[in-house]
Amino acid sequence: MREAPLMEHLEELRNRLIWSIVAWAVMTAVAFTFRVQILEALRRPLDAYNASASLKAELIVLNITEPFLTAFKVAAFGGLALALPFIVYQIWAFIAPGLYAHERRLAVPFILGAGFSFALGAVFAYFVLLPFAVPFLLGFLGDVVTPQISIGMYMGQVVTFLALMGILFEMPVVSYLLARLGFLTSRFLMSNWRIAVVLLITLAALITPTVDVVNLSLVSIPLMVLYGFSILLVKWAERSRPKEVEPSAV
Repeated sequence: MREAPLMEHLEELRNRLIWSIVAWAVMTAVAFTFRVQILEALRRPLDAYNASASLKAELIVLNITEPFLTAFKVAAFGGLALALPFIVYQIWAFIAPGLYAHERRLAVPFILGAGFSFALGAVFAYFVLLPFAVPFLLGFLGDVVTPQISIGMYMGQVVTFLALMGILFEMPVVSYLLARLGFLTSRFLMSNWRIAVVLLITLAALITPTVDVVNLSLVSIPLMVLYGFSILLVKWAERSRPKEVEPSAV
């Protein structure tokens, strides 16, 4: 197996990064043409709150650049979601030369799984978590105040939460890949499940937009389920991984 020089690796990494950024930029431009529809979709949790609130929450603009910056922000998120399969492919193409032939066959399942998992996490946050979190936060003081929310801050918080949940839902896919490559075992995951539970609850508390037990549970319980599902996938990967393999050519 020929080892490529360090500069060759760095040049390939640069090219992969450039292509990823180009793909993100192109998809951001596509998403920008649908910015109004995306903004309307992201404000639906707020509309759900207004449907039952006596004092309606309003999205306001605090400066003249905020509408454009907000539109660009949500378009960048949409572009990232659309370009994610291509970006994952670029990551895989960079590490593939160092893998065995049987490991390279994981490319398509990994790319599709990563894209599906990210979308599933974002959808879960949008339809399950935000409808609970937004009314709780805005109604915390009851009718004492009339909510007037900066559109930039609101969209930024919603997009960030969707992205975080999308990334966290990648846990099973990444675990399976690491297991197939021999870097992770089911024994390790099972023997450290108590530590994992503490870490997942702590992580859920950090990213949950509210401090109540209900919303904390809505984040932490799915993460624990994903951890358990990751263990099952790792066991499957261990049975699927050949015990003896021959290295493939670079």
